[in-house]
This record gives sequence, structure tokens and C-alpha cells, in this order.
Amino acid sequence: MVNKIGTLTVAVLAKEHDVPCYVAAPKSTFDLKRKAADVVIEERNPVEVTHFGGRQIAASGVSVLNPAFDVTPLKYVSAIICESGVYYKKDFAKFKANSSL
Repeated sequence: MVNKIGTLTVAVLAKEHDVPCYVAAPKSTFDLKRKAADVVIEERNPVEVTHFGGRQIAASGVSVLNPAFDVTPLKYVSAIICESGVYYKKDFAKFKANSSL
């Protein structure tokens, strides 16, 4: 699952603390034809990391990695909630077999 940056961190922490992690997403955003390795992660402007309030807070020339998305393996997701219902881990295989869910 590709989602805004931070989803992986939250999902891993939830699993480690036995808290379910639910993803709410419209079906129009499901892309079952691509694998996570096929996804190009957008890089955001490094200034978002090196500056705060218009002032530089990092050393000049520092390397910055500022991804807009992260990839969360479904093993960390308890269920996906969408307009056609709630799909639990046991249902995830259905997504690949039948994208009309």
C-alpha cells in the first residue's frame, strides 16, 4: 500500500503494540496491477526539511531525502475500509482476483 509519508511508521507501531491498523481509501485509488517495487516515490522539495518559517535550519549543502509517500506492506494492515465495505486480511486476496470489490 502506498500512502502519505508516515503510514508505514504508524502501521508498524500499531502491530508492535497489538493495535489494529485500518486504512480508509476510496476504491478509485486502488491500483492492483502494479507492485510496490514499480511505484516511483515522489520526492518533495528539500527546502521543506532544511528550512522552517522561511529560515534555514540545516547546514548548507546537506543531503536531503524528502519522500512524499511510503510503501506499507499489507502485513501491517488489519483492514481496508472503502465505499463497498470493510475488507480484512482474509479478504485481501480477493482484491487481486477481483478488482470490482
